[in-house]
Amino acid sequence: MHEVEALLTEYDRARAYTDELWKDLTPDEVTWRPHENSSAIGWHLGHQAHVAHFMIRNLTAAEPSPDPDLDALMDSAQPERLRGALPTVKRLTTFRETVAERVHARMNDIAGGRVAAPGQMTIVATHLLTALINHEYQHDQWIAEVRAEALGHPLPPDPDTDRVLRLDGYLVLGALA
Repeated sequence: MHEVEALLTEYDRARAYTDELWKDLTPDEVTWRPHENSSAIGWHLGHQAHVAHFMIRNLTAAEPSPDPDLDALMDSAQPERLRGALPTVKRLTTFRETVAERVHARMNDIAGGRVAAPGQMTIVATHLLTALINHEYQHDQWIAEVRAEALGHPLPPDPDTDRVLRLDGYLVLGALA
């Protein structure tokens, strides 16, 4: 159960790093696309949350989407050229926060044994959280590239933890100590 709690801390750390990459940008910078076949920073932000909700919903708790109108847009199956009609930054922020709250609620239920088959669900939760953290960092790399290379903003330092390393240029969660 402690591993789930440690992974939730890392999930929050990954989300905080994401926030460092975009919260100081203007709404125009968040929704700007370098070209038709690329995604705006805002799309990546919504996609990170969409995948987290989708995985929690399908692997641990069948619950409705916090914003069903965003589901198709934030799905990576949506061709990049069709990812232009993004919601407002406020709506994206609310979506991300709501999904994170739901991730915490479900993972805390699992860690607290308040689910059927708690042992099995704990194994699912640890793998699920690891995947969510690494997915967050995967899209952070792409956000960082647009932030630095296209928009000319400096990058924040990597997260201050010995649990995250760079592999093939991407931040990834290593083994928990």
